[in-house]
Parts: sequence; C-alpha cells; structure tokens
Amino acid sequence: MSDSKAQAPAPQDENQLIAERREKLKALREAQNQGKGVAFPNDFKPEDHAATLLAAHGEKTAEELATEGALPVTAKIAGRMMLKRVMGKASFATLQDSTGRFQIYVTRDDVGEDLYAAFKHWDLGDIVAAEGRLFKTRTGELSIHASSVRLLTKSLRPMPDKFHGMQDQETKYRQRYVDLMTDETARKRFVARSKAVSGIREFMVAHDFLEVETPMLHPIPGGANAKPFTTHHNALEQEMFLRIAPELYLKRLLVGGFDRVYEINRNFRNEGISVRHNPEFTMMEFYAAYWNYHDLMGFTEALVRDAAMKAVGTLQLTYGGREVDLSQPFARLTIREAIFEHTEAGAHVDDAAWLTSALKKLGMTEEKNKLSGRSLASLQVLYFEETVEDKLWQPTFIMEHPTEISPLARANDSRPEVTERFELYITGREFGNGFSELNDAEDQAARFHAQVSAKDSGDDEAMFYDHDFVRALEYGMPPAGGCGIGIDRLMMLLTDSPSIRDVILFPALRREHAAPEHKREA
Repeated sequence: MSDSKAQAPAPQDENQLIAERREKLKALREAQNQGKGVAFPNDFKPEDHAATLLAAHGEKTAEELATEGALPVTAKIAGRMMLKRVMGKASFATLQDSTGRFQIYVTRDDVGEDLYAAFKHWDLGDIVAAEGRLFKTRTGELSIHASSVRLLTKSLRPMPDKFHGMQDQETKYRQRYVDLMTDETARKRFVARSKAVSGIREFMVAHDFLEVETPMLHPIPGGANAKPFTTHHNALEQEMFLRIAPELYLKRLLVGGFDRVYEINRNFRNEGISVRHNPEFTMMEFYAAYWNYHDLMGFTEALVRDAAMKAVGTLQLTYGGREVDLSQPFARLTIREAIFEHTEAGAHVDDAAWLTSALKKLGMTEEKNKLSGRSLASLQVLYFEETVEDKLWQPTFIMEHPTEISPLARANDSRPEVTERFELYITGREFGNGFSELNDAEDQAARFHAQVSAKDSGDDEAMFYDHDFVRALEYGMPPAGGCGIGIDRLMMLLTDSPSIRDVILFPALRREHAAPEHKREA
C-alpha cells in the first residue's frame, strides 16, 4: 500500500551540488572573457520592493491592473530566488528581497530562447533581477510577467532544502546569514530588535538625555563586579581591559556638567556562556542629575513599556507559554519583603543563623560561599537568589541591596547596611540594575579599598581602585541616579526567545574546525 503523504526528495551530496554550481560559474566567467556579459554585474537598480508592490496592488483585480491607465503597471525588482517551477516554455519563480517574497512569470517568448534556456539552469539561492508588467495569475497571486531577467549573483552553496530547513540550532547561530534568508521568524525578530533600540533612543532624547560615547578600552576595569577581558596596547605599552560597564565614565560626565546622559553600548565580560549570558552584550545605561532610585524606577517602567509598543505593538506578552503583563504597575519589594512574600521563611528572614542553616541545606558550602561572618543583609540576598528570583514572573523591582556588594550605590540614610538600589525582574530574570549614585568621594574611596581587599582575597570579580574617578568625585558630582538595562534580555522577552543567542545576530561560539576546501579546477 503506497503512502499517501508527499515524500521529500532524497538529499543530494552537498559537495556534488557545490561542484556543479562552480561549473556554472566557470561558464559565466568564460562567457565574460569572450565579451558576453559579466559574471557578477553591478549595474541593476531595483525600483520596487515586494512589500510595497503587494501593499499598493495586492487587492486589485486582474481587470483593474489591466485597465488602470493607458500603459500597464510595471515593476522592477531583485532578490534571492527561493522557489522555481519550470513548465516547458514558461516558468514561475519566487524572489525574496528585504521586505518579503514576490512571484515572477518567465516565458521563452518574452525573454528569448537563449535567456530562457539559461534561466532554467539558474539555481535556488541565486540573486536574480526581473522587470515587467504586473498581473494576477489564475489563482489570484500578484506577479510580474517578466520582459527581462538577469542573473546578478551566482550562489555556490545550496540552501537548506525546503522540506527540512536548517535544523541544527548551533548552525543557525554560526551561519546566521542562512538562518535569516530561510526563516522569516528570525528576520522579524531582528527587525523588532532594531525598532526597540531606535525607540529607546527616541524615548531618551524626548526626555532631554544626551547620547554620548565612552571608551571601550579601559586602563582600569570598573563599573561592575565582573571578570574582564585583557589585551595589550603596544604604543602605550600597557595592559588594557575591554569595557565591562560604561558607568564610571558616564558619571564623570555628570561631574563635567551634563545633567542627563545615556549610552547604548557593547560590554564584555570574560565569564560563562548560558541561555542568559553572552561574553559580548548590549546595555543601555543612563544617568540623571537630581534623580534618586524612586525616579529611576518610574522612568525605567515607562521606558520598557515604550520599547515594547514600538517593537511588537503590545504590552500583553507571552513568554515560554506564560503571560507577562507590562500594562500593570510594576511591583516594588525590598529583598526582605520578597523573601517574606514568596517563601515560608516568615520571621526567620531576620535570623542570620537560620538563614545560614537554610543556605547550607540548599547546597551552599562554607568553603565556596564563605557564609560565616556575612551580614544579615548579605545572607538575605543569597537566600533571595536561591529561593525567590525565579518566582518573579511579572515585572518586579527588588530594592535595598547590601552596601557590601554595591560599591557604587548610595547607602540608605536610615539603614546604612543597605543601599538605594533596585534590580528589575521579569520572568524570573534580572533585566535592569539601578541606584541612587554615591557621590561622597571619601565614602567611594573607602568602598574601593574594600573591593581591593576582596580581590586580594581571591575575588576576581571585585573592582580595582580607580584613582581618577575618586578625583572626579572630589570636584563634586550632583546627587544623581543611574540605571543599566540589558537590551539582549529585553529582546528575549519581547520576541519570546528562549536563549540570548536567538536575539544576538552573531553570538560567541566555540571556534569552528576549518572545513576542507572544495577542489577547483586550475
């Protein structure tokens, strides 16, 4: 009994297909040497795009297209050939440009016998130009009845077959160009990212923030607790560090007299790779004089909503099958309140001995985590991270982080053991970090010294002492607030992407083993 389902054709050997395409390119080069055309022409200028043609004429009937004016409606497009159906003296093909796909109809009588014969041997993946009149097929599809077609670029590698596509996820990341040409969802994801970043810029400028650029090569890594990438500057004869955060430079600009500054920047941290972490990532950091952390939370909430509307047009999101509502006011809880609300700790939240015991039961060890001697606030943070973080699905600001782990944040006036700091959590992940800025130069110097002591004790993520930044504060920095928002994680949320690699065009990957070169004729 025969199977009623259509069977996918057996895949051909890729090396054989590449060899065949190279032979076709060889013939094009030989023709060029004989003065018959150019192998890779660069003189065609498209005048139309798939999306604009469909928007302008897609709803018209065949009669309307034929009788719209004294002359037929014509179009001139170019794109990658994604489909081709040859039917004797006539063929259909689908071209894909940056806006979408459009069908062309090519006949021997219209383009000539020689060109039509050549067209029949063009391959999927080739870049093709076509021009001619618009018409509707019998099935009602808007198409171009081509009066001419041209091969602009010969594709030497076959695309993934239409039955299976590109299946391996790592190959999608490594060969993003193939992922983009074959997966419309991937293209839409990065269009949404572009819209979000552009929208953020518009939002910041509308609120009187000045976009600035600060160094990516730092003589001292600072602005975050992270392990940096190191390099060497030959001319200066000194070790340099790739930026882990722009914070200390942006705050220098507050000292210099700019009241509101922001930077959309690439940061680099020499740490692990996971679904949430890439060694190279994009942040947006902003600083405003005369703001505190309450001002920052309100502004951050408005900014996230604005980015969502501009990127995907809604505040009602779905992530991993669960709803996320950005339209409601974001919750605000201290670390202590979050533990009390989301765990069974109860009154034990203020008991250092109970927290230490609970953390050990959760798998933390004295040797690795150094639990003894920690402050109550520090133990509360560890317990929060282990038991509460992943429960914060709806947008929530978590406030009042310990002073000992917040070396750049202003301490709370009534509770100096904690700072005026918050982290924004959505879907159980951190999306932003902000605080009232520490502008007391002597306090900042003492905090840096404590960080140096921690580094000397083996903490390779602790900060260096930045003499110039302390000197800048000694000139006087106005009271201020600053915040950093992870653009990559925000885009994971807005596009329902499970991994940070899905929203970075070219994520960091282990080096690929060199592929053997295909044999070429001399």
